[in-house]
This record gives sequence, C-alpha cells and structure tokens, in this order.
Amino acid sequence: MNAPTLKDFFRALPRALDQDAAEDLEAIFQFDLSGPQGGQYVLTIQSGTCSVKEGSHADPHVTLSMAGEDCLKVLNGQLSGPAIVMSGRLRISGDVGLAMQLKSLFPTLGQ
Repeated sequence: MNAPTLKDFFRALPRALDQDAAEDLEAIFQFDLSGPQGGQYVLTIQSGTCSVKEGSHADPHVTLSMAGEDCLKVLNGQLSGPAIVMSGRLRISGDVGLAMQLKSLFPTLGQ
C-alpha cells in the first residue's frame, strides 16, 4: 500500500484495524506531526473499532510526536518505530505500552 500522503494513511486505518487485537482495547492516540507532511490526528480505538479525526484531543492516553515524513515511513514499513525512538526522532508521552501495540493493531500496514 503506497498512499501518497499521511492523510490517506490515516483515512485507511479504520479498514486496516485487526478487530480481534482491538476487541478489549479502549485507547486514544494523539499524533503530533511536524514538517511539510505534518498535522494533528486523533486515533480512537473502542469496542473493536477505529476512528480517526484531524485535530487534537484534550486527554489522550498516548501522544506520538515526530516529523510527518518519519510517520509516513513508519506506516509504510520503510522505517522501524523502535529505531526512530532510539534516535530521538520520535517522542512518546503517556502510555508507552499502547504505542508499542500499534503494530499488532494494524498488522497489514507496511506490507
């Protein structure tokens, strides 16, 4: 899947959700993305469903801050999430465990 923009990726996330993995999860992910591909997105997982909206949430469970270009590379499998955390290009605040679950919630991304 090679979507040209982050907005396209975020729109596709609800269809890519592994409903079994998300069945008992309730979480709000805030993405704060900088640069030309930047923007703010709120990803909500609740009762096995996923919704995405642009903007910010007052009290997300976890916030991921990075360059939009890096986010796009992580989503399409060109860059590893742990690698950009180690390099300091991704900052995570809140529930780090939830951030680590993203790959299992969306296993088909980056393939």
